[in-house]
Amino acid sequence: MTTSANSAGTAGGPSRRRLLAGAAGAAGAGLAVTAGGRQRARAADLPPLGTYDVVVIGSGAAGMTAALTVARQGLSCVVVEKAPTFGGSAARSGAGIWIPNNEVILAAGVPDTPAKAAAYLAAVVGPDVPADRQRAFLAHGPAMLSFVMAHSPLRFRWMEGYSDYYPELPGGLPGGRSVEPDQLDGTVLGPELERLNPPYLDVPAGMVVFSADYKWLALAAVNARGAAVAAQCLARGTKAALLGQKPLTMGQALAAGLRAGLRSAGVPVWLNTPLTDLHVENGTVTGAVVTRDGAPGLVRARRAVIVGSGGFEHNAAMREHFQRQPIGTDWTVGAKENTGDGIRAGQRLGAALDLMDDAWWGPAIPLPGQPWFCLAERTLPGGLLVNGAGRRFVNEAAPYSDVVHTMYDVHDTDPAIPCWLIVDQNYRNRYLFRDIAPALPLPGGWYDSGAAHKAWTLDALATSIGVPPAALRTTVDRFNTLALRGRDTDHHRGDSAYDHYYTDPAVLPNSCLAPLWLPPYHAFRIVPGDLGTKGGLRTDARARVLREDGTAIRGLYAAGNASAAVMGRSYAGAGSTIGPAMTFGYVAGRDAAGAL
Repeated sequence: MTTSANSAGTAGGPSRRRLLAGAAGAAGAGLAVTAGGRQRARAADLPPLGTYDVVVIGSGAAGMTAALTVARQGLSCVVVEKAPTFGGSAARSGAGIWIPNNEVILAAGVPDTPAKAAAYLAAVVGPDVPADRQRAFLAHGPAMLSFVMAHSPLRFRWMEGYSDYYPELPGGLPGGRSVEPDQLDGTVLGPELERLNPPYLDVPAGMVVFSADYKWLALAAVNARGAAVAAQCLARGTKAALLGQKPLTMGQALAAGLRAGLRSAGVPVWLNTPLTDLHVENGTVTGAVVTRDGAPGLVRARRAVIVGSGGFEHNAAMREHFQRQPIGTDWTVGAKENTGDGIRAGQRLGAALDLMDDAWWGPAIPLPGQPWFCLAERTLPGGLLVNGAGRRFVNEAAPYSDVVHTMYDVHDTDPAIPCWLIVDQNYRNRYLFRDIAPALPLPGGWYDSGAAHKAWTLDALATSIGVPPAALRTTVDRFNTLALRGRDTDHHRGDSAYDHYYTDPAVLPNSCLAPLWLPPYHAFRIVPGDLGTKGGLRTDARARVLREDGTAIRGLYAAGNASAAVMGRSYAGAGSTIGPAMTFGYVAGRDAAGAL
């Protein structure tokens, strides 16, 4: 693990700062001022919108899993969702789910044990997360996945070979523990399917593609297995079309499957219904103030409110206040409605916040329209990352969160935001880039926006991106020498089994490393992207929201990116966002129902 994975924030402790007094905002009509100077809605002044045992805020993976759990305990529940669609960031994602010892991976022969998982998670997370929260995640995760399969049409498949991110640590598995949704026929949702949040990137027309397929699709032009996987994807798509199905995979399958489970359980999902405040009576959260049909109203909760409203990645003021610079809302791929509403509502009740300076980081190319979160592109052989001085500074194939932590850690002394992915035409001739087939020209808009550059010499490329030409030439020469030897003694690219996941097995002796030799050369601007923020409300092992003194706010739970991540400042494996989100949604639902 690189040391940057557990690095602290900048001076002043951004993870411990709080929003300024004016950040709370007003709840709407019928406002009263509390002793603390906050404006709060009086229940008597708000139209009643119904009473349920549990009110869930947000229809992402955390919220829908929580609601499904509540309903299957025999309690009434409603999900309120800010967006006009359901699914949140989960629907946009690849939907990897990291859950050790789940029934799917055990049936596939994965050699996992509770002791291995506990040792590995403790080594990855370190002291940033209380041990009881780690134990709760590991204990309830397998039961959650089995529960979801029992009460929804979802089935899951092992992402074979997708290594844990630090497989060399005690308990790490080079073969991986991650699962993803199996193919789901979207017709199970009927007209509701039209309200599913669209994916981050559309699957190629006529194909059915799983997240685990992408590593091979990137190699389809130069690798027999890659070509075979592409044919399998096309065959699945053809079969689904002949059967009249609407095939869904990845985040689309996960969100649609959970929504189908809610529909079967009779749980309503109110779209276009943002949270504006939490309602409190006698020190207990007893409902949520929301805007429905353009007007404020109160939906009451007999037992609890569970906040699963996502992070604050699209709230510029919060990012400016809590996170390191430079930062922005244009580099995230999280759902655009994620503006920290649930976090701020909990904070107004005195909830403690943790990890607010951190995010589920990953290097991203700021393309026109939306950023591209780089997975394979920076890892495939024949490319390297350089900082503003034209020098390498990181293992390009390291876990994506670590790469961005390093970008920030070195930025003040050796600016690395933006940095640049440098590749040659040999690389472009061999590998898929985003969804652009090998050798095909890149869109002109990429060049017009400054996200991509091309030149026939390294000196000209360096001038185009504003780095010293001599330094870039020296860096590429050094990198080429290391690549030909097959060992990166500078940054250890290829030393970890994880480094080899998105690589080319035909490249020897190190599938991560190949020299750059064929012009023209290409450069891609890299910024600190993210899948969402990972800081939020502090919670305990029962997913209850805590105050600074460690006491629980009665009736209030949180899960997913509205809560501080059980992964702390690190990232155990593919699906370390969604796996814990669903698990603690399940934990919150069971605890609220008195079944934990």
